[in-house]
Amino acid sequence: MKTPRILATSGGYVPGPVQQSVRLGAMLIDALARTGKDRPRVCLVLTAMGDASMYYAMSYEAFNAAGCDVTELKLFPQPSADPMERLCTSDLVWVGGGSVANLLALWRLHRVDDAMHQAWSDGVILGGVSAGSLCWHTGGTTDSFSQILQPVTNALGILPYANGVHYDSEAQRRPLLHQLIKEHTLAPLAYATDDHVGIWYEGIEATSVVADTPTPPNTGPAAYKVELVGDDVIETRVGVGAKFSS
Repeated sequence: MKTPRILATSGGYVPGPVQQSVRLGAMLIDALARTGKDRPRVCLVLTAMGDASMYYAMSYEAFNAAGCDVTELKLFPQPSADPMERLCTSDLVWVGGGSVANLLALWRLHRVDDAMHQAWSDGVILGGVSAGSLCWHTGGTTDSFSQILQPVTNALGILPYANGVHYDSEAQRRPLLHQLIKEHTLAPLAYATDDHVGIWYEGIEATSVVADTPTPPNTGPAAYKVELVGDDVIETRVGVGAKFSS
């Protein structure tokens, strides 16, 4: 039986060869390799951006260029396929960024949440960026509601931790995550990523830190373990290429 795996990121793509094009970063190339398939079946789920056609076009091109068979699960104006069938027959599901609040509402309305849980249990690799990272956890910080970051606390909870994204590029992210953990609004343990960095989870255990491009482990963008210890929030930096301590 395959080990359930999730790649939760603040990245995934790198600039493509021409304007308004992208290609897969190293961590997504690695995710494809972990499927064990010569031509992986990839399902794109871009609910958080309202199934915007431009983002699907760019993502299709990027995954096609990497040698994948690409399909999608759209929810606008109606589901484009049966969620359980489409997700559970994929090798990798990639969830784009945008509004995690809207994503969660629509996924529950159309039973995509149940299908994601089943796909994960079946060994389909789940991954995503920003909203597509937050969704697998119990909650985190989001700009889904306004320009001022607020907590989201009703994510899928496949991973029993809070999550922080864009940790190095948006000034509100780090202090608010610390505050919400200290106030017990979010789970007492969180994992966070700087831009273009991702965390692999094997089962529900955070295992290793990866990035879109070669990154200095001691000085470059990183991931973080953020936990409530007594009355204090302790943050531990984990560089790209390193593993999390238990």
